[in-house]
Amino acid sequence: MSLPPSFLATAVEAVLKAGDIQLAHFGRAMRVEKKGRINLVTEVDLEVERMFRALVAERFPGHVVLGEEFQEGDRSVIPAGYCWVFDPIDGTTNFAHGLPIFCASLGLERDGERVLGVVYDPTRRELFSAERGGGAFLNGLRLHVSGTRAVIDAMLCTGFPYDVHGSRDEIVGLFGEFVGRARAVRRLGSAALDLCYVAAGRFDGFWEQRLHPWDTCAAALIIEEAGGRVSRFDGGPFQSRDDNLVATNGLVHDDLLSVIQAFLGRRS
Repeated sequence: MSLPPSFLATAVEAVLKAGDIQLAHFGRAMRVEKKGRINLVTEVDLEVERMFRALVAERFPGHVVLGEEFQEGDRSVIPAGYCWVFDPIDGTTNFAHGLPIFCASLGLERDGERVLGVVYDPTRRELFSAERGGGAFLNGLRLHVSGTRAVIDAMLCTGFPYDVHGSRDEIVGLFGEFVGRARAVRRLGSAALDLCYVAAGRFDGFWEQRLHPWDTCAAALIIEEAGGRVSRFDGGPFQSRDDNLVATNGLVHDDLLSVIQAFLGRRS
């Protein structure tokens, strides 16, 4: 079942507005608070999410919004009907430190299925988008994942969770496993952009643990529509409420899973 055109139009409008707000504050003094030991939230995160919630309330009052900053209740529950999954700034730590690697990420689920995703990087003016069954695009041009077939030839990417201080042996240990197998491994600080870069063929694969739905909902669909593969660490189908993810061009996927599963198996 195709989506009404107003859904994609609203999603694009929302992330472009989010980008305007982000850039208006970027590099300037702003209020920054802590949600955890190293997990930051800025006044801009809050302003952007308020903007988006008001937009959905006006246009689609029957839809649910799952956002990073103002959500109540159990975030693991998948609501019936349409649910917008929004990260007002993915890469908040980068943003707060003046590092221009951040974006707004917006996905739409229908009864738990990812059906639409848009991610906007305002510093590069790059708009990634996809609808289920319609392909993936960057600024209107079709995307496709890379053709890399061997991990030794692959450029990989990962992220570190906010509890890394208490799990560094596991997180850094797995990072080291891939450093010893891949051409290169990067960490940029924005899971949504990392995933979009897999869709665009800039990276060949990505893995991360302890993710949230707003980190992955939009970009996981963009990868799938660009011809890539997304799964959990155990190889099972990925859902937005899963907290671990492997995303690749499909050609190196099984090899990445093997490395991850062998490493975790040794630790257990």
